[in-house]
Amino acid sequence: MLIAPRRNGASRAATAASRIYSDLRAELVSMQRRPGEAISEAKIALSYGVSRTPVREAILKLSDEGLLEIFPQSGIIVSRIPIAALPESIIIRKALEETTARFAAERATPSQILTLQAIVQRQREADAAGDRAAFHQADEAFHAAISEVAGYPGIWKWVQQVKVQVDRYRLLTLPQAGRMAQVIAEHEPILAAIEAHDPEAARIAMDRHLERLLIDISATQNINPEFFDQPG
Repeated sequence: MLIAPRRNGASRAATAASRIYSDLRAELVSMQRRPGEAISEAKIALSYGVSRTPVREAILKLSDEGLLEIFPQSGIIVSRIPIAALPESIIIRKALEETTARFAAERATPSQILTLQAIVQRQREADAAGDRAAFHQADEAFHAAISEVAGYPGIWKWVQQVKVQVDRYRLLTLPQAGRMAQVIAEHEPILAAIEAHDPEAARIAMDRHLERLLIDISATQNINPEFFDQPG
């Protein structure tokens, strides 16, 4: 009979740090923790029943990703959205997702098309219910599924790394009147092009969809100026 080795303190701390990092990152990206909000190491450690060491490790990692700002002898706050970095991130995302849309149109099977149709229907239902969280989850699923259909799921992983700040900005656009319906209207031609196995039409539809993120930056900043950094 094999006896599982006992975890030492270091491995437990690493596991705790990983879980805290994952949970806190999700809260930051989903805007549950708002830009400018103070973060307490002590409160997080208490809520997880751990020492401050794994909390500090998670916070340092999130600081490296630009989601937290650490001020020695002062405190930790949720970073504001860096307005100057958004256009470049969106442009990189566009380049990657135009490619996946094109390949998805070439390769989509009938069952994969049904999956994409079901995701868009979930978005319609979330819009009707006014459920922004469910809508965002379905939106992520739609883009991830296109990458999967294209045969390059790893591209979506790259996109997720690039779009961390873009996601925070995008979530601020969803409460705007008609925004969710507009996103659905932009997803529908992408889906139609994939259904028609028209790679160029799929690429163009994805380009137009993500271009909207560039167009809306200034308007969204004007609505929520306190959530964005102010260069200079």
